[in-house]
Amino acid sequence: MTGLWDRVAGYQLEPSSVLVAVTGVVALAAVAVDRVWRRARNVITIVHEAGHAVIALVTGRRLTGIRLHSDTSGLTLSVGRPTGPGMVATVAAGYLSPSLLGLLGVAILADGLVTIALWVSAALLVAMLALIRNAYGVLSVLLTGAAIVLVAWYASAEAQAAFGHAATWFLLIGGVRPVAELQRQRRAGAAWDSDADQLGRLTRTRGLLWVAVFALVSCAALAGGAWLLLR
Repeated sequence: MTGLWDRVAGYQLEPSSVLVAVTGVVALAAVAVDRVWRRARNVITIVHEAGHAVIALVTGRRLTGIRLHSDTSGLTLSVGRPTGPGMVATVAAGYLSPSLLGLLGVAILADGLVTIALWVSAALLVAMLALIRNAYGVLSVLLTGAAIVLVAWYASAEAQAAFGHAATWFLLIGGVRPVAELQRQRRAGAAWDSDADQLGRLTRTRGLLWVAVFALVSCAALAGGAWLLLR
């Protein structure tokens, strides 16, 4: 029983400054290199859509499904009031979720709870599977969950620490690039129904204001998270 608990809970490992720096560079490369980003962005999309789903449930909306597409776009559908604070919070949650989850990751690393966090993440992905409505989405969530379970069950404490830091860095850095991509698409007229533009209509403001909010939060999360990780 003790051995099983050790696998689930893990133990605290004080990471070296080299590990923190190297995993940060790896995550930066995954976001900056287009060929890698096109694959890795699926993880950001999963977190994005999960953010919509969680806030929809919290605000009393009924989820009807989530779709994840091979072009790394996604769609979360829920039923409820088409306007009001709940709808605003649900729509706003997507672009904010990766960065905020990255900050949570910083706190998890500080408390040495990497292994528990990995198992919780895997459980949440299993729950998310029940809401996925397309084959590519199922495949994406299964592969992501399988990778997390393999690390949680088989990897050493050092490897789990490296994985946890890389994942946290990736969420913090990867939360910024989609906001820049969103604005480029809006400028090209290809994102008329984006989250930012939906929020603009819901709040009778401009979509650009919400892009600015997303950018401010994601950049602040990256700056704060990087400072905490590197100090």
